[in-house]
Amino acid sequence: MTNRTIAFHTLGCKVNHYETEAMWQVFKNDGYERVDFEQNADVFVVNTCTVTNTGDKKSRQVIRRAIRQNPDAVIAVTGCYAQTSPKEIMDIPGVDIIIGTEDRDKLLSYVDQYHKEREPINGVKNIMKKRTYEEMDVPYFTDRTRATLKIQEGCNNFCTFCIIPWARGLMRSRDPEKVVEQAQTLVDEGYKEIVLTGIHTGGYGEDLKDYNLAQLLRDLEEVDGLNRLRISSIEASQLTDEVIDVINDSNKIVRHLHIPIQSGSDTVLKRMRRKYTMEFFESRIIKLKEIMPNVAITSDVIVGFPGETEEEFMETYDFIRKHHFSELHVFPYSIRTGTPAARMTDQIDNETKNERVHRLLDLNKELAQSYAEQFKDGVLEIIPEEMKDGKLIGHSDNYLKIEVDGDESLTGELVKVKITEPGYPVSKGEVVRVLEKPMIKTYAYLERTI
Repeated sequence: MTNRTIAFHTLGCKVNHYETEAMWQVFKNDGYERVDFEQNADVFVVNTCTVTNTGDKKSRQVIRRAIRQNPDAVIAVTGCYAQTSPKEIMDIPGVDIIIGTEDRDKLLSYVDQYHKEREPINGVKNIMKKRTYEEMDVPYFTDRTRATLKIQEGCNNFCTFCIIPWARGLMRSRDPEKVVEQAQTLVDEGYKEIVLTGIHTGGYGEDLKDYNLAQLLRDLEEVDGLNRLRISSIEASQLTDEVIDVINDSNKIVRHLHIPIQSGSDTVLKRMRRKYTMEFFESRIIKLKEIMPNVAITSDVIVGFPGETEEEFMETYDFIRKHHFSELHVFPYSIRTGTPAARMTDQIDNETKNERVHRLLDLNKELAQSYAEQFKDGVLEIIPEEMKDGKLIGHSDNYLKIEVDGDESLTGELVKVKITEPGYPVSKGEVVRVLEKPMIKTYAYLERTI
């Protein structure tokens, strides 16, 4: 009997990629072989995204491609778009199984059921009723160098532009013991860095009794052999004094925080229903820079939110320039059907949005270049992730992307590099030596070579 084969296609965020790996573990344990999505497979799984209308459209395109590729295969659709629009997906001829953002562990039994009954299966449930975290363990990743660790699910914020609470449900935190246990497993598998991820990562613990994110970070500090701990994203409102103190005391938490700003204007933030003011956001940045000089602060910005005036846009622009963000992800506001912002009447025209996006992208280049230049001739540690055009490419703990000449065997290891040509999006460096032990974090932050 030949091996049964399965192919995955993942759209969207880090959480989706984590969950694809978790689903793959279930099929792998049942003897399936994983093949490339462009190949012929017995089962195709499309893990969808719905964060924008474009996400829906891309998801539909991938589903149709899988059906065309192998009409005899079992086509299963999961993820956020499956959760919010199951009927739309079921109406695509050739879709056999659909599950949303829970019960992913049942996918294998659904495939077996479909083989027997040959009847389409809709396993999507009401996610808003879900109150417990669905345990999905990933002992290692197909992509060997980066380990993400999902610590929570759902979001209680209901920002006016966002559909995600309806796709993912309300905030549910993972059992702290399970988080620490999986972190240790990943380190034992050889991972040097763990990225904590979730739908609203910084909200971890809000639904737990006598336990919070700060305590989780303290407990992860004790994971034997872990070199680096990164938080994929954290809201300003969750950067409490306690969390900042834990970061300050830590030898493992990296000098990089991704703090979504979305807008630098209080009036726009109010319309977005964000939970902070710019005064508060600024106080968090100042405090972080006090404890970690040269910290990299990256952020997401939405440009052209309904009603955004030139003055409001300039408040965002000036704030970002003043506080020297090290990198921005800039998005033109995109109507997401089903959200309050989509019904707002004062939508901004595309031309204005694009013009503002380009101004911010130009600022991003300038700030990112100037951030990188601080480290010229300094020594940083990178974990090489891939080999591209004969160069090893990896990220430093403060999220500079650096390329060096080196042997492929260094992939996934901690390597000291001297920055020879700072740049954006990639800086160039040369290998100084491979680290046996992690450097202890110091305020000096970078060594100078003599």
